[in-house]
Amino acid sequence: MHTGLSLIFQNLGRSRTDAEVYRHETRYALEAEAAGFDSVWTPEHHFTDYDMTPNVPQFLSWLAGQTSRLRLGTMVSVLPWNDPVRVAESFTLLDHLSGGRSLLGIGRGLGRTEFEGLRVEMGHSRRLFTEYAEAVTAGLETGVMEYDGELYRQPRVEIRPEPYASFRGRTFASAISPESIDLVARLGVGIMVIAQKPWHTVERELENYRRRFAEINGTQPPKPIIALFVGAAPTEEKAQHIREHYLQNYALSTVKHYEFDNVGFADIEGYEYYAGLSRNIAKHGIEGFSSFLADLQVWGTPDQVTAQVLEYVDRLNAGGVLMVPAYGGMPEDIADANFSLLSKEVLPALKEYDVGGDLGVTYDMGPPREPAAAADEEDEGAPGIGLLP
Repeated sequence: MHTGLSLIFQNLGRSRTDAEVYRHETRYALEAEAAGFDSVWTPEHHFTDYDMTPNVPQFLSWLAGQTSRLRLGTMVSVLPWNDPVRVAESFTLLDHLSGGRSLLGIGRGLGRTEFEGLRVEMGHSRRLFTEYAEAVTAGLETGVMEYDGELYRQPRVEIRPEPYASFRGRTFASAISPESIDLVARLGVGIMVIAQKPWHTVERELENYRRRFAEINGTQPPKPIIALFVGAAPTEEKAQHIREHYLQNYALSTVKHYEFDNVGFADIEGYEYYAGLSRNIAKHGIEGFSSFLADLQVWGTPDQVTAQVLEYVDRLNAGGVLMVPAYGGMPEDIADANFSLLSKEVLPALKEYDVGGDLGVTYDMGPPREPAAAADEEDEGAPGIGLLP
């Protein structure tokens, strides 16, 4: 099974200098290939200590020059924050520099601070994502950017250097909301599942996506990738410490960064769903809601971590998993120990697990399932972090 490493460069409360955070986590990137990881991924974020990752293609290009086998992915590139031509150019160039090793994750974004700082109207993001995604995915296949939409108009230009290879099978969207299923299926891209919704909800949404993909394309979709924050420790007691402190801290930082308690989302086009989160938080409290997010992640001894990851893989019929080793204010020594256990004891077992091939493998869906049940009351406002269109 494809097993990747995700680095987020988080510096909560500026407990260290930004330079120390970068020196620490870039070391993991440089060690990933020798450790046996198949890929390294990082998200796009701006302006805060939540994730200090403003230019993902630049980081991946640096890493391309330090490695020969490692694949290089975005978790994700937020399309409304970027000019579509520059996105297509950046990943075409990365592909040439790396010999075709780039992996493109795309999403819509939610952070209000980031939209405001980048001078993008948040209420336009759903329409921008749709138009930008159509333009970028077409441009990466044809080598031509040309689009005439409601918000995005691009005269015909050629991408140079021309695309190195097709991005089919290596483009993933962090989006399976009802509004986005048709778009993602029509574009023919895979799904990146970031563990921030109840698993039974994710199963239902994936099933709807698979059916719609097959209806539109006449083929089965590529298997999804699952992104998880993971804490491995030599004892259950030490693993529980990671859960109670660092996974909880990360989850709380997510709630605060995305302002999930902000009832004002109901008034922003495309973000009405998130008003339900504010009701959920009012019911359970921020700490309780953060605990829910933290409990979706994975922690334990190496054997327990391996078993839990594989349970999620089987549950979602996934084709790969991405593991985040450092987060939530985790001290360097604990993060180093986590990375070491993941590399030496968890990674080999995951890589040996047969899911039918590498990224881009399609499903054997088997016999049709019964339609999924409607969401129950507890699903209202269940988290779906703001990368969803």
